[in-house]
This record gives sequence, structure tokens and C-alpha cells, in this order.
Amino acid sequence: MLMGNTTQGQHTTTSDPNFHIYLCFGQSNMEGFAPIEEEDRQVNPRALVFQTMDCDNLKRKKGEWYTAVPPLANCYYNEKVGLSPSNSFVNTLVKSLPDSIKVGIINVAVAGCDIRLFDKDQYQQYFDTYDPDHWFRNKISAYQNHPYQHLVDFALKAQKQGVIKGIVLHQGETNNGTPDREKWPEYVQKIYLDLITDLALNKETPLLVGELVDEQQGGVEATMNVVIQTLPSKLKQAHVISSEGCKAQDDNAHFTSEGVRLLGQRYAEKMLHLLDEEKI
Repeated sequence: MLMGNTTQGQHTTTSDPNFHIYLCFGQSNMEGFAPIEEEDRQVNPRALVFQTMDCDNLKRKKGEWYTAVPPLANCYYNEKVGLSPSNSFVNTLVKSLPDSIKVGIINVAVAGCDIRLFDKDQYQQYFDTYDPDHWFRNKISAYQNHPYQHLVDFALKAQKQGVIKGIVLHQGETNNGTPDREKWPEYVQKIYLDLITDLALNKETPLLVGELVDEQQGGVEATMNVVIQTLPSKLKQAHVISSEGCKAQDDNAHFTSEGVRLLGQRYAEKMLHLLDEEKI
């Protein structure tokens, strides 16, 4: 499904105001680290994904819109991975919004990444000093070796057709336990403000940030949730999405398919509440 181009820009009169677009980014849970089950393939045709890379195995070409059947972040999936909270997020939105509204997502996520990989001013230094494994380098190369700019480039293209209504983040596992983990809110704030500037977004555009697997589920990085919960005090547009009751896989770092669906639904429920308040 290729949607015709119009005039570039967030606030152009030719962009369809009934085409809502959301930017999703993060690390492995956002990328999709839970099994795709049959119910996840039942997707409303008004739920769309903007393809940011060519995926011959999925018969998808970058720069085109497709029904949001997982995987949504990249080409890779198997019987164990591929399901992201962005799936149930977009599905829940279209089920709850009027039939006249389409919802599209752009998902750029990199398993194992530090939040600084999405900082346009720090990403190269982080990458150079991290000395990542070959698999990680391959993931970065799929995003032009610059995930932030890759997200922005495709967001600019998407803005020719619709309106960006929100930003969705799930990240923090890699930053937990690092010497500067307390700076995570500061890093996120900068990335958010860069997106607002580079895409000329509404300054009240919400940032929805999900908690990691929590202590009740035995989350190995659960202590990072304390840091994540401080973000709204630093950035008023940020809203933390609870992971309470979202079941975890045996590694206690990634959500099960059921847990992923529940978390994505909560992202959507918060967004629907904000839309009702007409803050954006």
C-alpha cells in the first residue's frame, strides 16, 4: 500500500488530519522480542506501519505504508521473536477511534542499545566507545548507522501524508546499572526536544514511556523503573506507562506476548485519554 505524497511539513493543509502518526523507538522490547501469535496477525486495515527498510521476506519496500502485521521494526522474526507493544498500541487505537481515522506507526528500535544511540549529538561517540558485537553493528547499519536520523527522515516523509500525534518509547534496560543511569531522563528529554525541533512538532506532543519488567514479575532491570518514573517531573509532556501485571519471559527482561499486548494497550489507552482532552 503506497499512499500518495503531498506537501512536506507537519502543519501543511494537504496532510490528512485524519491520518494520525506515532513515532516508536527503543530497544529490544520495542523492537519485538516476544512470539507473534495468530491473534497478532488479525490487524484492522486502518492500522498501518511505515516501512523504513526493504524486507524481501515480508514483501515490503521502504517508504511505503502497509497493514501493521508484525514484525513492525525490521525484517526479522521467528517463532520466538517479532512482537512489539507497537502492535497492540496501533490496533487498540484504531478500534477506539472513528472509522474515518487511520493510524500509522514508524518503529525504529535497536536491541541492546543505550538511550544515547538516539542522541544525534552523542550517538557516534557512544558507538565508537561501545565496541559492539557484529550483530549489533548489523542492526545499526540497517538504520544508516544513525537511528535517530533514520527515524527523522522517515517521519518527514510521513508528515507529507498525516500528522504526528505522539512519540512512544520503551527503553532503559541497557542504561540500568551504568554509572550515569541517573542521567537517563536528561538524555530522553534532549532526544524529545530534538524531535520536536527537527520535525516542527506541536510543543505539547506527548511522549509515552513504558516501564520495564517490574519487580513483581522478577524483572532483572526493574530498579530502572524508579528512574523512568522521574521523567514527568523533568518533562511535562512525558507520561509513564505502568508495566504492572505485564508477564515476563524466563529471562525476566522481556515481556511475553501477553505482556507485550497489555503494555501496548496501556500506551493506547493513555493516548486516547490525551486525545479526548484535546491537548494535541
